[in-house]
Amino acid sequence: MYIFADMTKETQYSELLEEIRSVIQDEKDTVACMANVAALIHERFGFWWTGFYRVIDNELVLGPFQGPVACTRIRKGRGVCGTSWNEGRTIVVPNVHEFPGHIACSSLSNSEIVVPVFDESRNITGVLDIDSREFSTFDETDAKWLENICALIKI
Repeated sequence: MYIFADMTKETQYSELLEEIRSVIQDEKDTVACMANVAALIHERFGFWWTGFYRVIDNELVLGPFQGPVACTRIRKGRGVCGTSWNEGRTIVVPNVHEFPGHIACSSLSNSEIVVPVFDESRNITGVLDIDSREFSTFDETDAKWLENICALIKI
């Protein structure tokens, strides 16, 4: 699954975090930052789908992503993304087919992680959504590092 197989997941994320910092540190446009973050994560790990949804008018609206066509709008509390937004926490799903109310944008997705993006007042302004074709791809290591990455994004 991981492109740099001779490196641990921790090392890959550590290097990725620094690369993301250097790419977005002087960029003021949030959409541009999200686009580069999605591309860097997707390229590093080769996930099936990597992208952002932004909170707009009390819905999650599709933002920059890498991968196949995705759902455009998600209501609060629906699917993994809407649940993460509603509960304000990262959700790791080893098997999306067992997640109540899962929204199947692609039948090829089998596991997922969703990480909320907070503003400085701790309001959720979006979510990072990553899907894998493999089961049980994501764990607490992914959650920790992706939360650190999302802390760099200011929507």
